[in-house]
Order: sequence, then structure tokens, then C-alpha cells
Amino acid sequence: MGAWIAVWMASGALAQKTLTWDEAKRELQAVNPTLRASQIGIQESRADEVTAFLRPNPDLTVSGDQFNPFTGNPYRPFTDALPLISSDYLIERRHKRELRRESARGGTAIAISQLADQERNLLFDLRTAFVQVLQQKAVLAVTRESLEYYDRMLGVSRDRFKAGDIAQIDLDRLELQRVQFETDVQTALVNLRTSKIQLQALLNDRTPVERLDVSGPFDFAEVTTSLEEYRQNAFDTRPDLRASVQAVDKARTDHRLAVANGSTDPTFGWDLGRDPPIPVFLGVSITIPVRIFDRNQGEKARTKLDIQRNERLVEAARAQVFSDVDSAYATLQSNLILLRPYKARYLQQAARVRETISFSYQRGGSSLLDFLQAQQDYRGIQLGYLNLVGSYLNAANQLNFAVGREVIP
Repeated sequence: MGAWIAVWMASGALAQKTLTWDEAKRELQAVNPTLRASQIGIQESRADEVTAFLRPNPDLTVSGDQFNPFTGNPYRPFTDALPLISSDYLIERRHKRELRRESARGGTAIAISQLADQERNLLFDLRTAFVQVLQQKAVLAVTRESLEYYDRMLGVSRDRFKAGDIAQIDLDRLELQRVQFETDVQTALVNLRTSKIQLQALLNDRTPVERLDVSGPFDFAEVTTSLEEYRQNAFDTRPDLRASVQAVDKARTDHRLAVANGSTDPTFGWDLGRDPPIPVFLGVSITIPVRIFDRNQGEKARTKLDIQRNERLVEAARAQVFSDVDSAYATLQSNLILLRPYKARYLQQAARVRETISFSYQRGGSSLLDFLQAQQDYRGIQLGYLNLVGSYLNAANQLNFAVGREVIP
């Protein structure tokens, strides 16, 4: 029984971890330390809302005076004592508490939008790393297929050499050419490992690189949505633009608070005491600050200017959104223009040429240079196509980033 448990644990430890895009996204949202720190920051903002809406505390004073333990009757030291209890309370006018809470809520709304924008940036980085892993896996598959195909042709060429059908120099040139295909495989392996390490860093994942994998489509699709729709989606969705608009609202609230803070807040008080021969007395008071010099002029002017500053920042954010969407859309369309003929003609033509020239070379109908050129052309077309698909997926990722949500899966 213990042996079976050990085998089961070993197989679990060596299990492959394969992530789809949705799984990688959920893992980022769950474990990324930067996002988790920002979520705590939002909780701090909500705590600030509670603090902002607190009422002022009343003051309570208890005092005693004219104790006489050394003269008069030493057994009655409190005969002439004057006890006093007093309290006062500040009355805030012009809705100061409500405005403080509204300002704090504005800060929380901005923090939530900033968290969404931070998540948008991290998802863009994650998608870039995810696409890079998919691309390097595809490149590795192509380089290995090219190497295997070349090895088969090399085996045929060795047989032809033994039969005296080709010269030693031709066989040597073929064997030297194999170095390029082998180098391609090793380069693809290194690039794939590097891409996985970048993905792990974003996910804060400690899975060994050899056991981490991703799965998903590595292909392109036509885009039917218009540029205007993407622009409108971006204006409605982008969290950084939303944070800019919320900053204007908060600045207006802060200005109203600054105006309210320039008003006078009275302090009401009462006192209860004893003053022999008066057994008990009661008094009331009101204190009104005379705001001759300080009427909060500086804060009123600063917050009014802050409204204008944030309005200009909203205009800049809108222009940035416009530019981001247009740039990403143009890049996406450019990649599609290049990809269409690859899928429609070039891939099939390159494979057909390679098969035809290889067949002809085996039977002496084509030269060595024709054979090597056909191998290079096939390799170049395949790698060029994969690079273009990677560029398309990165452009789609850039468009998603520009819009603020996934509009191209």
C-alpha cells in the first residue's frame, strides 16, 4: 500500500501543468502580488470613508477649586470648594461631513478604476508572454519537422553516394547544411524556455519550466468589427479614462468642501457648578470664530484650479485612447493583409516546391543548389508565417489593451 502511495505522489509531482488562456488569466487575478496589494489599498480607501464621516467629539471638563485643607476647619476642607462640570461641542455647518465622505468615496472610486487599469496592463503583459510561448512551440515544431525531413533526405543522399550517384563534395555540403536546421531547433528550445520563464514570473508560479505548458489556438481570424465600434468601446470601457473623469468629479467635490471649510463653525457649551452661597448654577455659551484673515482662500483657489487641471487630463486621456485604438487597429489590418496570401498560396506552394524538387533531386533531375534552395525557401516561408501569426496575435492583444477589454479572443 505504501509503495502505491509513493508511486501516486511521484506521478502527481511530475504531472504536466497545462494552462489555457482563461486559466492563466484567473491565476494572475488570484495570485499576482501587485494586484493583491492594490486590492488592500481599496480596503484602506473604504476605511478612509468611515474616518471622513465621523462627527467631532464633544469636550468634557471636570474641575474643582478653592480646596482649603490648611486653614479654617481642617476637618471640612471642601466647605468652600467650587466644583465645575462643563462641556462644549463643535457644530459643523455647510454639510462638511457629507462633503468629506463624498470626497473619500471619490478617492475609492478612483482607486477601483486604477486597480482595473493595473489589471489591464498586467493582462496585456500576460497575454504577450502567453502568445510568445505558443509561437515558440509552433516554431519548435516547424524546426523539428524540417530537421526530420532533412535527415530523411540526407539518408537518401548517403545511399546515392554509396551507389556512386553523387559526389563526396555534394554529400559533404548536404551534411554541413544540417547544422543550420539543428541550430534552429536549439534556438527554438531556448526561446521557448525563456518565454515560459517570463510567463511564470507574471503568475508567481514555481512549477518547473519543463512541466509548464500552455494550450490555445495559434492562428488568425478575420476582423469584422469597424474602427468606430472599437473607438466607442474604448471610450466606454477604458479604466484609465474612467479614472480621469472620476478625478474631475472628486476635484469638484474638494472645491465645494474648501468653500464649506471657509465658513464659520460655532461651538456651543454649557457648565454646571457650585459657588457658595449659590448651591448650584448653570451656564451656557457659544463661541464663534471671527474669520477676518483666514477664510480658506488658498484651498478655494487651489481646488478650483485642480478642476481645470483634471479636465485637461481627461482631454489628454481621450486623445490617448483615440491614438491607441487607431494604431492597434492599423497594425492588425496590416498583419491580416500579409497573412491572407500566406494561408491561401504561399504555404502550399512552398510545401509543393519542396516535395517536387526533393523528388526530382533523388532521381537526379535537379541540382544540389536547387534542392538546398527549396529547403531554405520552405523553412523561410514556414517561419515567416509563424512570425506573422505571432505579430497578429500581439496586435490583437494590443487592440484589446487599447479598448480596455477582450474584443478579440
